[in-house]
Amino acid sequence: MKIEVWSDYVCPFCYIGKRRLEEALEQFPHKDQVVVEFKSFELDPNSPKNSGENIHEVLAKKYGISVEQAKQANHDMRKNAATVGLTFHFDEMKPTNTFDAHRLAKFAKTQGKEPALSEKILHAYFTDSKNIGDHETLADLAEDSGLNRQESLHVLQDTTAYANEVRADEGIAQQYQIGGVPYFIINSKYAISGAQPLETFKGALQKVWEEESPKPVLQNLSTEDDLSCVDGNCVIPEKE
Repeated sequence: MKIEVWSDYVCPFCYIGKRRLEEALEQFPHKDQVVVEFKSFELDPNSPKNSGENIHEVLAKKYGISVEQAKQANHDMRKNAATVGLTFHFDEMKPTNTFDAHRLAKFAKTQGKEPALSEKILHAYFTDSKNIGDHETLADLAEDSGLNRQESLHVLQDTTAYANEVRADEGIAQQYQIGGVPYFIINSKYAISGAQPLETFKGALQKVWEEESPKPVLQNLSTEDDLSCVDGNCVIPEKE
């Protein structure tokens, strides 16, 4: 089973949804046969690396609400995150552009380190209040994930490195008409939109497994034929 997940590193529901999927997989008896692949999605490609505004101000401006309303929404989101064991520090969060973080994740994928790096980037943004648009910060996170720091910096400083891979993910998202994240696609056939409850993920995994898994082929170990009742006929064959 293959699960593709479109998400962004500054999307709170993406982090929450990631945790719920992980918890569902932990309870799924066939988890060893599931591959999860994260895809790039930018909520705001035009977002500056350093806006000079806090997250409450950014959201208030984006959605046309007051700063107090934005703070209340973030307070509710913080409580939601706590239900899956995550700690969000909205007051200290540093809004930024995520394109370089996505490019670095594509590099990490070539080294088998994308899952570790993605988790560290999310934790750095939501919990540690770091600027994940800063190259030095990203290089530190890459090194903590087992990547070579200098190679990671080289990727970040080359604005074309892995840019096509990020754009390719976003192009596929457009083809699927994905307008919001997180967005989960299972076996290119089933979709889950948003950070759904745990039971939704568990039910989806079981449903897809039952519908998509190959049915077992029985090997016949019988040594004699005609020793069963067929269509009401239970005649014992005569021995020659």
